Amino acid sequence: MLNGIRIIEVEGLGPGPFAGMLLADLGADVIVVHRKGGNPTPGVPDKPLLDRGKRSIALDLKDPEDKATFLQLATTADGLIEGFRPGVMEKLGLGPEDLHALNPRLA
Repeated sequence: MLNGIRIIEVEGLGPGPFAGMLLADLGADVIVVHRKGGNPTPGVPDKPLLDRGKRSIALDLKDPEDKATFLQLATTADGLIEGFRPGVMEKLGLGPEDLHALNPRLA
């Protein structure tokens, strides 16, 4: 149903990972950006249930090389899901205005 649609999901809590999972279930290509070097939670499987059907990459969005990789991914995306507090993506230089200037298709 959503074949050909690419969504970039920045790892977070709340409804974002669930929305990404549903979009992947409907056929979208969902790439979740995990925190590089994140500590696994004891008792939780290596791959969280909400990552079902998604591809993943580990990036540190404060690292210039990893940020460049993220920006390259963003140029190929149709949508972005992120659940940070207001202003966090903007402080990283990855806010809506920054990414929309790079890729006007982003919704």
